[in-house]
Amino acid sequence: MKILIKNIKELVQVEQTPRLKVCGTDMAKMATVKEAYLIIEDEMIADFGEMKNLKEQRFDQEVDATGRMVFPSFCDSHTHLVYAGSREIEYIDKIRGLSYDEIAKRGGGILNSAKRVQEASEDQLYEDAMLRLDNIIRYGTGAVEIKSGYGMTTEAEMKMLRVIRRLKENSPLTIKSTLLGAHGIPMEYRGRQEKFVDLVIDEMIPQAAAEGLADYIDVFCDEGFFTVADTERMLEAGIKYGMRPKIHANEMARSGGIQCAVRYNALSCDHLEYTGPEEIEALKGSETMPTVLPGAAFFLNMQHAPVRDMMEAGLPVAMASDYNPGSSPSGNMQLVLSFACVNYRMLPEEAFNATTINSGYAMGVSNELGSIAVGKRANFYITKPIATYEYMPYAYGENKVETVFLNGKQY
Repeated sequence: MKILIKNIKELVQVEQTPRLKVCGTDMAKMATVKEAYLIIEDEMIADFGEMKNLKEQRFDQEVDATGRMVFPSFCDSHTHLVYAGSREIEYIDKIRGLSYDEIAKRGGGILNSAKRVQEASEDQLYEDAMLRLDNIIRYGTGAVEIKSGYGMTTEAEMKMLRVIRRLKENSPLTIKSTLLGAHGIPMEYRGRQEKFVDLVIDEMIPQAAAEGLADYIDVFCDEGFFTVADTERMLEAGIKYGMRPKIHANEMARSGGIQCAVRYNALSCDHLEYTGPEEIEALKGSETMPTVLPGAAFFLNMQHAPVRDMMEAGLPVAMASDYNPGSSPSGNMQLVLSFACVNYRMLPEEAFNATTINSGYAMGVSNELGSIAVGKRANFYITKPIATYEYMPYAYGENKVETVFLNGKQY
């Protein structure tokens, strides 16, 4: 099927030569075409350019985008959107002054979600997650990474990963799955967490690999969670089974997680609130994408990762939603775009690169998604009538998306 999107007010984030990621000062650059057309053929981007240069040809479908802009879909490289129930009571605890660590020690936090996931059926988890996927699509997301981590038993972790596999099979989104067996320490393993690490290595990783359930392996390497030594053991086990590492790092403290991520060639290290010159130096020249999660920092009222320092050092930066029930209950990437500009003082161009190409890299899909380029998959959205692309992060309280295309098909 051949589709023409015509009379586009501005076609945003176009690339003549596609890149896997955008680094340093280049993050402030973003090419566009005004008064443009976009041609889709067999799920892929076939051509684009100025309307005045459009050659006469036959199309199966034409969409008039007069007054509207077209953007590549967001890539959300860090979510935990398979979960059971909400945690608004803990939200009230936070308002009353309890810390994330204090709530966790009382059996809240990840342990609360783990109990609910263990009790929920696979069908219920799947149905709830599909509703969440439908919602994020309507806000412009075209690719999403989903982590396990709320199981904390082998059986429950595999249940979560099987749900993610079903989502992959039935959703138009591009989905990557990550085994996060080491998301927290169950109560029965407190004081002997090395035994829980053994469980992850001896049971979870081999079983996930045997069923082909996980693209990546992740560990929460931070103060109060898993040590660098714990993390190294689990990453080495995952690598043996073909799972590339991704790491939760430096959300609570300068934990050594970033350096660990670089040593093990992790695809990304995420959170990064506690990042200093040593961590930035370690990331230079690596293949590891620094990924910031503005929603979690906002919701938990945490300090902000030093994004400007990273970019000035020549690093790329990605941003993702961290969609989860406890610390970031939103998968709205338009809001992440706004947080990037307001809280991290990023230019709109930097924020767009962080939430598309670079976040695509952080989930291993920037070769086919994250920009408008010939040969890339046709995942994009058409906005409502807006004046400039800067309006996208500026108007944080409304959904600016009018029409979504995924795999070349109107959603």
